[in-house]
Amino acid sequence: MRRRVKRLGLLVDGIWHDRWYDTAASGGRFVRSASRFRHWITPDGRPGPSGDGGFRAAAGRYHLYISHACPWAHRTAIFRVIKGLEELVSLSVVHWHMGAEGWTFQPGDGVIADPIHQARCLHSVYTRADPHYSGRVTVPVLWDRESGRIVNNESADIIRMFNSAFEAVGAAPGDFYPEPLRSEIDALNQRIYDTVNNGVYRCGFATSQSAYDEAIGPLFATLDALEERLADQPFLLGSTLTEADWRLFTTLVRFDAVYVGHFKCNLRRLIDYPHLWRYVRQLYRVPGVAGTVNLHHIKAHYYQSHPTINPSGVVPAGPLLSFA
Repeated sequence: MRRRVKRLGLLVDGIWHDRWYDTAASGGRFVRSASRFRHWITPDGRPGPSGDGGFRAAAGRYHLYISHACPWAHRTAIFRVIKGLEELVSLSVVHWHMGAEGWTFQPGDGVIADPIHQARCLHSVYTRADPHYSGRVTVPVLWDRESGRIVNNESADIIRMFNSAFEAVGAAPGDFYPEPLRSEIDALNQRIYDTVNNGVYRCGFATSQSAYDEAIGPLFATLDALEERLADQPFLLGSTLTEADWRLFTTLVRFDAVYVGHFKCNLRRLIDYPHLWRYVRQLYRVPGVAGTVNLHHIKAHYYQSHPTINPSGVVPAGPLLSFA
């Protein structure tokens, strides 16, 4: 019997379709879709930088859906912990394997079921928010219990909400996007997103040699520059730990485990960069962060959920990594 290949999927007018990315239309290049839900939680419910108002910060009102495998969702899990929001924003964790139904809540080690909708698949959460939604079904997702809507599914927005919106309702102190450093943070974020965070995907999902070659050079040029930058300072902006560090961390902590092999980002390993390796281990030791890193979910997801890259689904035993 011919084995049916499972693929990443998407919703079209509220109907689920089992469909991989169409890289043929872009010369073999992976093109990431823009996030569609861009409302903001604010301290008083006034509108944020985009979307509608009415999303006031409150304990127990919001629910976060993540994957431990996904670096974008991982950012939000980290901010939920370092800002002390565990009792304010509840959490669901999808299964590591993305098959024909996309992200699911199939039982498994580390999976936390959906307590709001008892959803079997994440795409049904999207269609509860918008029955005619068209687009990819991604994590993270920030859900509002009160209005029955998705507030936001863009990790960059969610971490800024978690950073500042919940101060009056019990968040831990600390500002990872301080006003005096914002222009520098934004500039770093842009380069790191283009060449590293998204760059590893541009390498891994490339279906032409030219598309891969376009991505691999800038990826390692940025890693080389970051290695030099960290030679005499603990964080990207000197002694101040900012969101730019956390946005970089979630890619670097996956680098040797999956991106070097699975995504062909193999000019050098992270462990070959002494300053970047020290940096990742330092961030890993920030209280609460280690509990957000699940290498089982990470490795099993990438190697078992991308059959166009790894048809056998075999998960390699190594590398042996210790961030402690």
